[in-house]
Amino acid sequence: MKMAAIYARVSSEQQREEKTIASQTAALIEFSKAHSLEVPTEWVFEDEGYSGATLERPGLERVRDLAAEGQIQVVLAYSPDRLSRKYAYQILLMEELAKHGVETMFVNAPQGTSPEDQLLVQFQGMIAEYERAQILERSRRGKRHRARSGEVSVLSGAPYGYRYVRKTQETPAFYQVIDAESQVVQRVYEMYTVSNLSIGEITRRLNAQKIPTRKQGSRWERSTVWAMLRNPAYRGAASFGKTRVARRVHITRALRVRGGMVSRDSATHERPREDWIEIPVPALVTEENFARAQELLHENKIRARRRTITPSIAQGLVSCQKCGYAFSRTSTYTSARKIHYYKCIGSDSWRKLGGPVCDNGRFVRQDLLDHIVWTEVIRLLEDPTLIQQELDRRLAAARSSDPTKKREFTLQRELTRVGKSIERVLTAYQEDLLSLEQLRERMPALRQREKTLRSELEAIADQANDRANFMRLAETLTAFLDRLRGAADTLDVLERQRIVRLIVKEILIGDDGIVIRHCIPVGLSSPPTGGSHTPGGGREMPNGGNYLMRSGSDHTTLRRTGAGKR
Repeated sequence: MKMAAIYARVSSEQQREEKTIASQTAALIEFSKAHSLEVPTEWVFEDEGYSGATLERPGLERVRDLAAEGQIQVVLAYSPDRLSRKYAYQILLMEELAKHGVETMFVNAPQGTSPEDQLLVQFQGMIAEYERAQILERSRRGKRHRARSGEVSVLSGAPYGYRYVRKTQETPAFYQVIDAESQVVQRVYEMYTVSNLSIGEITRRLNAQKIPTRKQGSRWERSTVWAMLRNPAYRGAASFGKTRVARRVHITRALRVRGGMVSRDSATHERPREDWIEIPVPALVTEENFARAQELLHENKIRARRRTITPSIAQGLVSCQKCGYAFSRTSTYTSARKIHYYKCIGSDSWRKLGGPVCDNGRFVRQDLLDHIVWTEVIRLLEDPTLIQQELDRRLAAARSSDPTKKREFTLQRELTRVGKSIERVLTAYQEDLLSLEQLRERMPALRQREKTLRSELEAIADQANDRANFMRLAETLTAFLDRLRGAADTLDVLERQRIVRLIVKEILIGDDGIVIRHCIPVGLSSPPTGGSHTPGGGREMPNGGNYLMRSGSDHTTLRRTGAGKR
């Protein structure tokens, strides 16, 4: 009796409520019994609320793992679109399962291997994908049409100051003004446009006066006040289609520390103002006050003294060794020029209601820190043996990694099982327990499975023979380093920043030194500049009595950098 796994999926909330996944599972269990397939209880997988447009589903992942481990011979699904709504994904999954010797069977699909049967399965997948795309496009166009008609129901919810009232049979959906919250909105606009207070000062006053936010127990944040000042709904024109989902273009410091890995490669981006669709709602501020707020926001963005749009080499990599918060840039003016500094945001008293969370009051000169980091990166890249050692280390780690060993062990076990199956079939034929036709029917699948397993084992074994590729990479890298050393002094800030981010993981600022953590391991010999090595591919730069690190308490000019709008 063949071992089988059952896979069922529903995507919408309504389908989950109607228990359609239970009916799928019941039909699949009956189907397995009719075809003499054994399905253990723990091999019945259900994905509730997962879209068929993605392959990242826990139940489907377990089915694919079982197939790769050689524990099942059949996968049962109600129809091809339960595997995926996309035809390309259906083919990918079915070919992957077939590669592991696993047959895919459907209750609501033709059973057979003739070209006509395969063509019908393909048509079912294409029709399901077409229906999904059609639903999405109709929904998008329908929402845009309702937005142009002035319907509030297309908006995701009501902002602070309003209450969203659902539509009924008699009345459409609308925004209802909340008097207490609307007074807060008007006060925020007055403080910003009339009293000329900064966003940070407005936030502090709202928190000091314990004015409640929309969510109980939360506090006012600068981003909340900033969004309130930009929301056109308060002038009586809520906007639909303000954002779109597109490829991620900004990688934050936290993502860089994790190696740039993200759960999804998409992010929300703001559309141009001319693409917004305005929907009339009750106004809380006048057109003049809203226009004045936009003007001040634009001026603050352009002229604020803390403006850090000018790139730097270490930008986004600097954080506090004591509290883990990032270092932000600030600036001050001397009689001759403008000087930029890094400082720990955890030491800012205005950011937290309970005061600062860190006592690291160091101010680090940006230009000197950039010089030290760039010098260290060039020093690391000047020695090709360090690069080669790192390549060798990663190669050794790949060879000895547990997933590779586990996969090799699984393949060896499956190859042994297939070999025994071939021996049993041949023995049965020799003892006249199988006819020649039965032998010809069973043997090709076993031979193909054996061939597939051996090919995958050979691919794993080939990893031990790729040292020549690494040597060629090292030679190419040597030529690149020669060019880099020749042009190191002429590279602009952005080019240096890109190189630094490939090498440096993070830069930690402590009380007495700077730690640069990078991805190139260094030896235990004493560095030429006198710094001490730190574990994990890093170097610690001592203060050394220069002007790299300064304490804010010793310089009155630095204490004035927080003035102005935030």
